[in-house]
Amino acid sequence: MRAIGIVLAGGNNSRMRELSNKRATAAMPIAGGFRSIDFVLSNMSNSHIQKVAVFTQYNAKSLNEHLNSSKWWDFGRKQGGLYVFTPTTTPKNSYWYRGTLDAMAQNLDFLKSSHEPYVVIASGDGVYKMDYNKVLEYHIAKKADFTVVTADITDDDDPSRFGVLNVDADGRITDFEEKPISAETSTVSTGVYIVRRRMLIELIEKSIQEERYDFVKDILIRYKNVKKIFAYPLKSYWNNISSVESYFRTNMDFLDKDIRDYFFKEYPDVYSKVEDLPPAKYNAGSSVKNSLVSSGCIINGTVEDSILFKEVYIGNNCTIKNSIILNDVYIGDNTHIENCIVESRDTIRANTTYTSEDGSIRIVVEKNERYAL
Repeated sequence: MRAIGIVLAGGNNSRMRELSNKRATAAMPIAGGFRSIDFVLSNMSNSHIQKVAVFTQYNAKSLNEHLNSSKWWDFGRKQGGLYVFTPTTTPKNSYWYRGTLDAMAQNLDFLKSSHEPYVVIASGDGVYKMDYNKVLEYHIAKKADFTVVTADITDDDDPSRFGVLNVDADGRITDFEEKPISAETSTVSTGVYIVRRRMLIELIEKSIQEERYDFVKDILIRYKNVKKIFAYPLKSYWNNISSVESYFRTNMDFLDKDIRDYFFKEYPDVYSKVEDLPPAKYNAGSSVKNSLVSSGCIINGTVEDSILFKEVYIGNNCTIKNSIILNDVYIGDNTHIENCIVESRDTIRANTTYTSEDGSIRIVVEKNERYAL
């Protein structure tokens, strides 16, 4: 493909509450054995983009460990490959990334040293499948300066999490408002953009001189009436996991067989880092209904309408309903968990109950020592 890729995966997100205390949003576990960033990296690889940069910053340890080998997404190559950029202090600059635009500005050599004419920019917190080649063909056919991939949200989504767009009959964006309190339309930006590389470099250099650091606000919105910015509608599944509610809902969507088959049985594939773990073990007396259970789990109790990530232990007489149990959680005997997300590497003591009283999603974070008396 005649493009390089940039994945924006560095921001902090207060909407994730306690879940962002351990990891960046792009490193959040999805569907039992994947991370959020796996979807965009798989899209890049499947679109034959051979050179991809990932910008990380906030709580990047878990994300950087996940990206320590590029072979899983077929980026282990002599030319191109996967580049991970974290903020670096230099004699000329001592700032962390002050925004998405500043992240690109501090790594401008990556853009300048590339030869591909176009750039695909994507966020690391979207769950979707897409062939970026089709977006590029649309971009060229429209003679656009920018192309923004859009999706229509439902009434359950909060428009204040997105950039909300108005699009005319020709597909050109006439209005672009970032994270409004209320929205007149249901068309939002998915955080995927295509732009010509030389134009992007020029706009970055000009914006940084004016001390403007946000890509959406200081380029897309600022130039919406100056540059030709078009919308490319995404008709297939897309979700953004940047809030606890959307993260929970996205994971629960994978209990739907049609959605699972779309992501994991239809071409192209979604790739992730593979761990050598034994298959899940279901002991006598266990009961599992409509749930995803990952490798390394041991189940002795009852699990219904839930997702268990890797190496989860469920004790005797436990009941897990409508919940997400993240990696390496030990749940003691006679425990009841419902409408919860249990943080990874937790130890839940026996004979305890965790439920959501007001119908919202409760996040369970325990600091118990695994082998404490």
